[in-house]
Amino acid sequence: MEFRPSRFEVIPPVVKNLLIINALVFFATIVIGKMGFDITEYLALHHWSSDKFKVWQIVTHLFMHGGNINDPDGGFLHLFSNMFALWMFGAILENYFGPKRFLTFYFLCGIGAAILYLGVLTYDFSQIKSAIADFNANPTYKQLSRYITQNHISENTSLGQILYNIRDQWAENPMSTEYASTVSGTLQAFYTSQIDQGCVGASGAVFGILFAFGYLFPNTLLYMYFLFPIKAKYFVGFYALFELYAGIKNNAGDNVAHFAHIGGMIVAFIVIKIWNRTHRKNFF
Repeated sequence: MEFRPSRFEVIPPVVKNLLIINALVFFATIVIGKMGFDITEYLALHHWSSDKFKVWQIVTHLFMHGGNINDPDGGFLHLFSNMFALWMFGAILENYFGPKRFLTFYFLCGIGAAILYLGVLTYDFSQIKSAIADFNANPTYKQLSRYITQNHISENTSLGQILYNIRDQWAENPMSTEYASTVSGTLQAFYTSQIDQGCVGASGAVFGILFAFGYLFPNTLLYMYFLFPIKAKYFVGFYALFELYAGIKNNAGDNVAHFAHIGGMIVAFIVIKIWNRTHRKNFF
């Protein structure tokens, strides 16, 4: 299916207002940050086991894009990429769905993505807690090595990087007990830092929009770097596979919430299927 609307607005009302709100929140984050108050701590999405978690963060994180006073450029690039995609694909979907349905779709994708992301974090955190409990029960070099091997901990992950580093140092004197408290304390500090880390951005909702575009208009040509044509269905498929690969690989230093992106796509698929089934007459 190709997109040929009977009435087209370049920047329809919902997309326009979302762009404005996200931009205002970004600059407000910088301005308020200069006053010594970090609103990211209250509006970014934190894991539900963290003391920083608040229910409203499931929604408010969609309007946050960093704006860290020490790294405003990084936040701006995050904002720009999300808002560009929102305008590029969201405008078409809003013209197609209509404002009310598009706004509903946007928030369903964003909130659904956040819930899936928190679920994945819960699994990841359970592994860290298991590592702490297992090691504390038998704080030896052999136990640390056994845990790394049995659980296939990758050195490319944040946790793996810490454990391998300590294990390599401990290997020089495996009978020593001086590293026991280091391992336990390091794992606990890592766990605390992870659950208190906030997630920001509209990426979950934007990836839902991207998937919907590829699903509804699969043969529409997109131009990579404005030069190379590729059908929307292939572009979306490649992006989904890349996000899944990156999320599973979980490289150290990768602070992108890949499973939130996947979550947005999954929710988009489910919503479109439900709408197609229950509103077949007026949806297509």
